Amino acid sequence: MGLRPTLEFLLYDWLQAEELTQRERFADHSRETFDAVLDTCERIAREKYAPFNRTVDTEEPRFDGDKVILPQATHDANRAYAASGMLSAAQDYEEGGMQLPYTIEAAANGFFGLASVSMGSSMLTKGNANLLLVHGTEAQKAVFARNEFSGRFSGTMCLSEPQAGSSLSDITTRAVPDGPGFQSEPLGPRYRIRGNKMWISAGDHELTENIIHLVLAKIPGADGNLIPGTKGISLFIVPKKLVDGQGQLTGERNDVALAGLNHKVGWRGTTNTLLNFGEGKYPVGRAGGIDGPGAGAIGYLVGRPHEGLRCMFHMMNEARIGVGTAAVMLGLAGYYASLDYAKNRPQGRPVGPAGKDPSQPQVRIIEHADIKRMLLAQKSYCEGALALELYCARLVDGQRTGRAEEANEARLLLEVLTPIAKSWPSEWCLEANSLAIQIHGGYGYTRDFPVEQYWRDNRLNMIHEGTHGIQAADLLGRKVLMENGRGLELLADRISGTIAAAFKRPELDEYSRSLGDALQQVQAATAAAWSSHDPAAVLANAVPYMQAFGHMVLAWIWLDVALAIPEGGQPAASEVGRMAAVRYFYRYELPKIGAWLAVVATRDSTCAEVPQDAF
Repeated sequence: MGLRPTLEFLLYDWLQAEELTQRERFADHSRETFDAVLDTCERIAREKYAPFNRTVDTEEPRFDGDKVILPQATHDANRAYAASGMLSAAQDYEEGGMQLPYTIEAAANGFFGLASVSMGSSMLTKGNANLLLVHGTEAQKAVFARNEFSGRFSGTMCLSEPQAGSSLSDITTRAVPDGPGFQSEPLGPRYRIRGNKMWISAGDHELTENIIHLVLAKIPGADGNLIPGTKGISLFIVPKKLVDGQGQLTGERNDVALAGLNHKVGWRGTTNTLLNFGEGKYPVGRAGGIDGPGAGAIGYLVGRPHEGLRCMFHMMNEARIGVGTAAVMLGLAGYYASLDYAKNRPQGRPVGPAGKDPSQPQVRIIEHADIKRMLLAQKSYCEGALALELYCARLVDGQRTGRAEEANEARLLLEVLTPIAKSWPSEWCLEANSLAIQIHGGYGYTRDFPVEQYWRDNRLNMIHEGTHGIQAADLLGRKVLMENGRGLELLADRISGTIAAAFKRPELDEYSRSLGDALQQVQAATAAAWSSHDPAAVLANAVPYMQAFGHMVLAWIWLDVALAIPEGGQPAASEVGRMAAVRYFYRYELPKIGAWLAVVATRDSTCAEVPQDAF
């Protein structure tokens, strides 16, 4: 059926996205303008991205000693995307944006992820600029954020360090005031940054005039030592090239040096870098400040000192939903490829009462039940996860434009669902890619077919923006408890509302009962896990908890989607397919949660207590 019809059903029949045009912010829009945006993005993705997906995988970024070299196709795609206006699609008119609902922006960006997920770095650029709109000064917004939205500059997030991947409390990059007048700089308090950052996506390239790094660093205390933990972390804008107060390049390079390119299993079209800040390769001086090689890269404080992590989470949460969406699109790409292959590949013969008749012609492999099982699994994972991501995007619009109660509920639901929106697709759409390879048989792991690349690209998403374990600890250790469990209560209310509506349709009765039972199991396991008040014992099984929680959420999403399918009449093929995916998920997938939750509820200590030497 393809992505476009699926998107249109989810947007208009399920999420009722047209109703957003009744809100003041989106009053200039209509179904026609939404469709025009989808048309434009689908066309650019088809022409500028999809034909070069294999090119960017095989022609990896390389450093010639002066600059990073990328294929010409990447430059062309980047320019086409910037020219489309999608970098600022959801921004105010005053910011040069379209005031497009985020729901439509997220859907439209799906075409690029489907065509070639690693060609662009727009997700980080938009997240970088959005953070500055919230936490930056007026000058920082004008000079950095608006130039990112226009496509003139691009952006990154610099968190991890070689010795401290996800453990941000252990970062050692430091920032010291740049001379006596550091507070009076027009672009914000000016510091010197020294340290190393690792795994920086799009950390160096020639796609834009400048690269704006958002860097976490610690300001030393009065004793000159770094403050332990995360409380000492601040956030800084560190441009690759220095700019003046109007955003024009000064012609001077900041002391940000490429230390190396990481060569990854997937996402090879995006540069991934190790960056050195302030090592003296590009020394920058300043009258009245600190001069000389090794003095440090110039950075401008964002927000207040020691509140950097709070600011950065604005970008991190946005990036986590973006990673989940990328995982969905890679899963769908594999699903579409394996579906096409299954419809055209002849192999085997049907088994009749007398066994197989070798004199009969071969059948296409889609006629075999096991192939249908693998296709249904992919469909249920990927289309269900796509619906989840769009639901989260709809919550973003609710938080931004809804009345106080709606906005607060949307905020709380997003808090609870963000770990699932990131982690569930990155696990199960990866499994869909594995099944796509399986359907191709031996051809699946050759480069003659695209499915092996989709798997390699998707394998990174379980690690991108916080590993599975980190998302699970966030969900069980913080999100289900925050504000006295109000977020979890809200989610349970939404699920219960779907169950009540589904009970009115006899054909959905089986699924209503199963979802109600799953909700009770999750609630009981949550209470049982925390009855000990021992975080270490509880969080030892955080990942099984998240897997069960995610399956419950996807079952809810699928049942809610099923309610948008019209009753009666002769169902269309797409409706038959959606109901088959619902049936598959409820009968083959949802029953798994019992095993996951059993170890959570009993606080099973098998993993925590096994001694190291036993391995």
